[in-house]
Amino acid sequence: MKFGVLVFPGSNCDHDTYNVIAEIAHQPVTFLWHESEDLQGVDAVLVPGGFAYGDYLRTGAIARFSPVMQSVKRFAAGGGLVLGICNGFQILTEAGLLPGALMRNAGLKYICKQVHLRAETTNSAFTNQLKKGEVLQIPIGHMEGNYFCEPEELRRLEAEDRIAFRYCSPTGEITREANPNGSLSNIAGILNERRNVLGMMPHPDRSSERLLGSADGWKIFASMVEALAVR
Repeated sequence: MKFGVLVFPGSNCDHDTYNVIAEIAHQPVTFLWHESEDLQGVDAVLVPGGFAYGDYLRTGAIARFSPVMQSVKRFAAGGGLVLGICNGFQILTEAGLLPGALMRNAGLKYICKQVHLRAETTNSAFTNQLKKGEVLQIPIGHMEGNYFCEPEELRRLEAEDRIAFRYCSPTGEITREANPNGSLSNIAGILNERRNVLGMMPHPDRSSERLLGSADGWKIFASMVEALAVR
């Protein structure tokens, strides 16, 4: 199996994500430059956090038009695994690979801290190593992490078991106090209809080694490795 990590002008978590695959998962991984349409035969695409193109127009709005994202769209349409983290999640919504949008945090301030997530489904290539209801500690670092979608879309996400993670208390309760950014229904991550694309605001790349304060994020990458191994 082979992973690809996208690199945009302004990406700042591309090396963190690359490191997880190369040094922890011990799998082949390559950087994929934003100006190239060549995905180099990868089996999974990782869209990292950062400030793609400076987020000058709107988070992810410029990145969606890059040559590499046109290839990522085709890759996802063919069933390829795509994980978008933080700014990557924003890019995936702008590109139409995931529904909804990420708005400014309810408090209108940048937030960088550890949060808790509850795994809402194990039925995906990104969550198969988790238990339903399992609580993870993973950090966030964003200004626009407030997920929103129309009521009909929210009902569809819930009915189709496509809400992957929700912000929760350390003991797993879904409360207003546990929601760091005002995200609708405490949503921290969602899946597409085919369940091969995941977008999430928290950073599993910053929580895949215990020396970082938590290794809970590794389970998401381990799930991808397992899914690819059985394909």
